[in-house]
Amino acid sequence: MKRIGLLAYQDMQSLDLIGPLDVFGTVNSSTASEPPYQLHIVGLDADPVRAENGLIVTPTCTLYDAPPFDTMLIPGGVGSRLFNADARLLAWLRDRAATTRRVVSVCTGIYILAATGLLDGRRVTTHWRYAADVARRYSALNIQPDHLFVRDGCFATSGGLTAGMDLALALVEEDLGAATALSAARDLVMYMKRPGNQAQFSAPLVAQSQGTGRMAGLLEWLLDHLAETLTVERMAERVAMSPRNFRRVFAATFDTTPARFVERLRLEQACLRLTAKHASIECIAGAVGFNSVDAFRRAFRNRYDATPGEYRQRFGQ
Repeated sequence: MKRIGLLAYQDMQSLDLIGPLDVFGTVNSSTASEPPYQLHIVGLDADPVRAENGLIVTPTCTLYDAPPFDTMLIPGGVGSRLFNADARLLAWLRDRAATTRRVVSVCTGIYILAATGLLDGRRVTTHWRYAADVARRYSALNIQPDHLFVRDGCFATSGGLTAGMDLALALVEEDLGAATALSAARDLVMYMKRPGNQAQFSAPLVAQSQGTGRMAGLLEWLLDHLAETLTVERMAERVAMSPRNFRRVFAATFDTTPARFVERLRLEQACLRLTAKHASIECIAGAVGFNSVDAFRRAFRNRYDATPGEYRQRFGQ
């Protein structure tokens, strides 16, 4: 049995704690034999903790009487920018990190973990909204702001909120195998078990949040025509612009080129098909608009650091 310690402090983000807690708890409840995880809520003291949303959490142990942990998890929240100056907590984390197999921060929990100095020189991520501020405050970190989660040695950091559940599933897979992690994802009705190097925002979400005017309706049309040839001229005609003006407006709206955006859209749709359907890789390549399987494999590996077959084997249902 592996002991998991989840830090609780005033004004934490409740989902950062409860999301991973439910992942580990779901694995425990679905295991016929002895539960693989023993879960502890660690308070700075024994007093109940009030989260940002008003949820009250009662610690099961404190910094002073906590047992040794296999994994320690630090949630984010408004309070993370206050408790990152708590000398007692930082000293405790430095001491525990020496004997803990994995030390994890979720979302803005990185403010606390980075303040220990333990992340200096390491690759990390955090919620996209706070990445620039974290980089400014902790210049020794190597921030990967577009990743769901990042592992570097015994340390792991995740993006915002639900990305903490993706990271928890990755830890379960590391401990108990892909089948157990996928089973937990299904029980939690998660859309899919996402890899850490997947972007925090999908291409459709970017388009929906940033698209304005004639660009706003382009996404749905692109999704319906991915299998076809999507030239700049054709996209420009769709939104009644000249190709030159379309390139300029597209870049200003989405901060990328039309070709790169379409490729990302095609690869994300390929991921969904690889994990949810049993179609051949050749069929999927054609369905999302790649002219050849070789071109699809090259583009897929460049983005996800895995072949389509490897991705399906690891993340498929």
